[in-house]
Amino acid sequence: MNTVSESIVKDMSLAHSGHLKIDWVKEHMPVLNRIRERFEKEQPFAGLKVAISLHLEAKTAYLAKVVQAGGAEVTITGSNPLSTQDDICAALVEDGIRVFAKYNPDPAEYKEHLIKTLETRPDLIIDDGGDLVTILHSERRDLLSQVRGGAEETTTGILRLKALEKEGKLEFPMVAVNDAFCKYLFDNRYGTGQSVWDGINRTTNLVVAGKTVVVAGYGWCGKGVAMRAKGLGAKVIVTEIDAIKAVEAYMDGFEVMPMSEAAKHGDYFVTVTGNRDVIRKEHFEVMKDGAILSNAGHFDVEVNKVELGALSTSKRIVRKDIEEFVMADGRKLYLLAEGRLVNLAAGDGHPAEIMDMTFALQAVSLAYVNEQYKNIGKKVLNVPYELDAMVAQYKLEALNIGIDKLTDEQKAYLDSWVE
Repeated sequence: MNTVSESIVKDMSLAHSGHLKIDWVKEHMPVLNRIRERFEKEQPFAGLKVAISLHLEAKTAYLAKVVQAGGAEVTITGSNPLSTQDDICAALVEDGIRVFAKYNPDPAEYKEHLIKTLETRPDLIIDDGGDLVTILHSERRDLLSQVRGGAEETTTGILRLKALEKEGKLEFPMVAVNDAFCKYLFDNRYGTGQSVWDGINRTTNLVVAGKTVVVAGYGWCGKGVAMRAKGLGAKVIVTEIDAIKAVEAYMDGFEVMPMSEAAKHGDYFVTVTGNRDVIRKEHFEVMKDGAILSNAGHFDVEVNKVELGALSTSKRIVRKDIEEFVMADGRKLYLLAEGRLVNLAAGDGHPAEIMDMTFALQAVSLAYVNEQYKNIGKKVLNVPYELDAMVAQYKLEALNIGIDKLTDEQKAYLDSWVE
């Protein structure tokens, strides 16, 4: 395979910069390094093709190299037009991985890159948001027959997969990596919590302390964003549609109210719901002058950009990744990163140590699907607990942390119904 001639990237001369970034994260991903050693010996993907659609930056690149080390022919594309890093793409091509991705492609190019990735006829896939799965189950069903299964990274993607499964239309097994303990407890809470504020702070260069932050959605990502906002000195308001999560946010010390009320108070808004139109016309109409809008869900639909544009009398780019919308009454609202994932489109995504665990789950889940796809059936399945626990154990060992083990007497006690 001649990856240089077969790939679509912006500029191969950027490869050196990409290699440096990948080398840096490799040094901070001990769990994935350990799995790479296993894969190099066991070759679980020997002779197979793997297609990957993820946010194409250094940590993702290293995951692709780990899968490649397991014997796979790997093709990768981006899952968000603004999170692709061109130097990473060039570096991967030099490392023998086929790449179809550029930073900020137009919608037609973005779709073309996804389709070209699938036209390699993969045996296994890793998806983010369900783009690959959706294309395979709609316009390119001709590419379905060889796919054994795969793994999905996000809440949004899992919702799409479960909808397919419910309708009896899912054509191969997919592991819901997002629902693993080592994903949502750490990646979603600590990864999203830190990276969202990394993206917002580097983009705006404004203080958070003393401001009011509105967090839409109190799932694991919302918990992390709210926790970090509080740590930065902000007053935090949470909006929710789930009564249980709303009570949890209240007991965690946050104000809870509908978005129609919260919109009047917020200085910063962060949506983390996975749904559309979370912030829309009636909310824009009552916001403060200078309110800053951002999204940390998946697609750029949580902040309704069409309605925001329709309400504005003018708009302009005032700073990299900041678009200013001037309302008829003179108020100015600011949208970060075109309403796309602020932590990736305006930042570098989750810390390497966090993605170490998540991408370790992706790698071992992919190997599990490859081993078991004939027995699993066409369904969405959770990461087996033993794989989740293995990743956590590897992480503890990398941190030089030991934990207790049950004695035989304790095991017998827990298995007995008598004292």
